[in-house]
Amino acid sequence: MQLSFLRPLYDRPGPWCSVYLDASRDTHDAHPQVDLRWRALKGSLLEQGADPVTVEAVGRAVRGHDPVPGDYGVAIFATGGRVVLTEYLSAPPFKDLAVWATLPHTMPLVAQRGEQIAWVRVLADRTGAEAIAISAGGVPRRAQVSGRESTQLRRVQPGGWSQSRYQRSAVEAWHHNAGDVAAATVQLAEKVGAEVVVLAGDVRATGMIAAQLPNRWQDVMVRTDAGARAGGADPQQMDDITVQTIAEVADRHVTAALERFGMQEDVGAGLEAVVAALQRNQVDTMLIVDDPSANGELWIGPEPTDIATEPGQLAVRDPQRVRADAALLRALVGTDAELTVLAPDEAPDLTDGVGAVLRYVDAGTPGRGNG
Repeated sequence: MQLSFLRPLYDRPGPWCSVYLDASRDTHDAHPQVDLRWRALKGSLLEQGADPVTVEAVGRAVRGHDPVPGDYGVAIFATGGRVVLTEYLSAPPFKDLAVWATLPHTMPLVAQRGEQIAWVRVLADRTGAEAIAISAGGVPRRAQVSGRESTQLRRVQPGGWSQSRYQRSAVEAWHHNAGDVAAATVQLAEKVGAEVVVLAGDVRATGMIAAQLPNRWQDVMVRTDAGARAGGADPQQMDDITVQTIAEVADRHVTAALERFGMQEDVGAGLEAVVAALQRNQVDTMLIVDDPSANGELWIGPEPTDIATEPGQLAVRDPQRVRADAALLRALVGTDAELTVLAPDEAPDLTDGVGAVLRYVDAGTPGRGNG
C-alpha cells in the first residue's frame, strides 16, 4: 500500500484530532443519529484536552460532508483549527473513535483501506462504452465513448445481391467502434496505472475490444458478459465480478510481500529490527498485523527517521512518547516506504506483529551480524 495520501498529515506540527465516525444515513432518523455520535466524540476530544477551535472544525466537516448511500464512515484529521484530510470509509469503522495526540492516529484508516488496486471497468455494447477508472488513491475518472460508426450496426437479412455488403458494413462498424473503446480504455488504464481491466457487456463487443488491446492490458484483463448499458439493467453481477477480481490481485500483493519477507533470512523481523531499519531509511515495505487493541509506544523526534524504542537512543532534544503504530506510519511516509496490513491469521508467527522487507541488507543490519 502506498501511503503518499497521508503526507499532508506529516507536513504540519500537531497535536491532532483524529476522528472515525459511522456516518451512515440510510434510515429516516440517520441525521440525528450522526449528530448524537459526533456529540459523544466531541465531548471525548474536549476531555482529552483538544482545543475547541480544532474540534469545531471537525464538527463542521462532519455536518458538511457529502453523504453517500448505504453504510459508510468518515475519517477526519484536523490540527491548528483546520481540517487537513477527510477520507470516506467504505464501511462504518470498527467503532467510533476520537483521539487527541501528538501524531494523527492513522492506523485504523490504513487497516480499513487495505491494499489499494487501481482498476478500469468498461461496460460496452456495439455502439460504444461507458468506462470508469479508479486510481490506487481512490480517485475516479470516467469516460463515455460513442463509436464513430452509428449506422448499420445490426446484421440485417435484406436478401438479394446486397446482403453480404450490409453484413460487411455492420461488422466493420462494430470493429471501428471497438477500436475507439480500446483506445479510450488504454488511455484510462495508463492514467491510473491499472492492475485490473474488466470488460463487461455485449460478448461480441468485448471480444472485439479485447482483440485490439495491447498485450500489456490483455494480461490483466477479465471479460464478462455481465452488465448492460440499457436503462434499468441490474449491475450487481458485474459489480461482484469487479470486486472479486480486485480482491484477488490484492491478495497476490500480500502473498508477494510475505514471500519477499520470508526470503530475508531472519532480518527485519520484530519491532526493534523494524525501528532500526526505519532509522537507516532501509525499509521498502513494512508488514503489520492489524490489532485494534494494540497500545504499544515508541519515542520520536522532529524527523520521520527520529524513531526509537527508548528515548536515550535519539540524539534530539525533548523526545516524545507516542503510539507505536502512529510513529511507524509517520516514518514510512517520510521515507517513501510502503505498508502491507495483515490479518492475524495471515502471519500468526510474525514477531511483535511487525516486520519489514528491506531495500538493502549490509553488515549493520540487525540480525545480519558483522560478516
